[in-house]
Amino acid sequence: MTDANGGARTPLFDLHTELGGRMVDFGGHALPMRYGNGTVAEHRATRTAAGLFDVSHMGIVELHPGGNDDTGDVAAWLEGCVPGAVTSLVPGRMRYTLFTTAAGGVLDDLIVSRHADRLRIVVNAVRTEADLSMLRAVNGGDNGDVCLEVRTDLALVALQGPAAAGVLARWAPEAAELAFMSTATLPIDGVECEVSRCGYTGEDGFEVAIPAGEATHIARLLLSADEVSPAGLGARDTLRLEAGLPLVGHELTEATTPAEAGLGWSIPKRRRAGGGFPGAEIITAQLAGGPPRQRVGIAAEGRRPIRDGAALSTSDGTSVGMVTSGGFGPTVEAPIAMAYVATEHSADGTELFAEGRKGAEPCRVAPLPFVEHRYWRPS
Repeated sequence: MTDANGGARTPLFDLHTELGGRMVDFGGHALPMRYGNGTVAEHRATRTAAGLFDVSHMGIVELHPGGNDDTGDVAAWLEGCVPGAVTSLVPGRMRYTLFTTAAGGVLDDLIVSRHADRLRIVVNAVRTEADLSMLRAVNGGDNGDVCLEVRTDLALVALQGPAAAGVLARWAPEAAELAFMSTATLPIDGVECEVSRCGYTGEDGFEVAIPAGEATHIARLLLSADEVSPAGLGARDTLRLEAGLPLVGHELTEATTPAEAGLGWSIPKRRRAGGGFPGAEIITAQLAGGPPRQRVGIAAEGRRPIRDGAALSTSDGTSVGMVTSGGFGPTVEAPIAMAYVATEHSADGTELFAEGRKGAEPCRVAPLPFVEHRYWRPS
């Protein structure tokens, strides 16, 4: 089903409109940009209490072993597509990794979770079909050794913020004991859900996969808590920008490598040494010797926001990079941005100028993240 603007409706569409969500087409899906209180209020509610986001537009794909194979065989197969360590994942754990090109660029970033009988990957909405096409090509089609199942029967919500664990524990006490990047099947008010302690705001929180028919019930349940506010795409973007988290289509493209993006931490020594993933030679060479440019934070000296696509230059007019994401950070109360800058100009504090509507705006390279991550790990 689609809305009037052509975007596919998520299972929570009617709830969004009931709550006054301003709906937009995002990656082919109708999603709320914001609700009545606005993006800044939703952002601050998430940083101080909890925000509930509809992320059902993300692609959920499960990889099942074929024939007599087991999940170890599937994990080894997936390692041929990504530079991350998948075979070392144990059931109940998750890992961030990337789909890369033969030239070392980034097709998509994704989360892999391992379950007793399958692997699950969550990919970006705008890349879902392309990712599936790539995986099917590697698999030799739908009749290959790995069975690919697209879970269109699930909704996905993200409950993010310092109050998230306490709220979710009211209905699923075991959730509070999950470590960051862990997942478990838990009942929430009698509905079996896949609860994962992760998210893309920099805050502690959870993503909850829910049977589509029960999504509105579970969302209403979570929103009934005084600590929880509905939040839209606008707040999701400002939160991840403050947290210094890269986004596909902005910081992550086929023209950027994992080394340039500062994602070398997601590629362990074993994978760097052994290779066996697309673009391995180029990526490992950059990780060893340094990339020609680097993803950095940018802090404006004035109050005008620095926008996506703004050229960056030195005081003598030498072009050194470009802004990939920019806006106002409600928590830091200042204009901030992320950019790619030539390595020789990427040191923290380097003075630069950003192209703006009213001429060159002074700015400086700033450390990432702008707001400290608060992921929960048991002591």
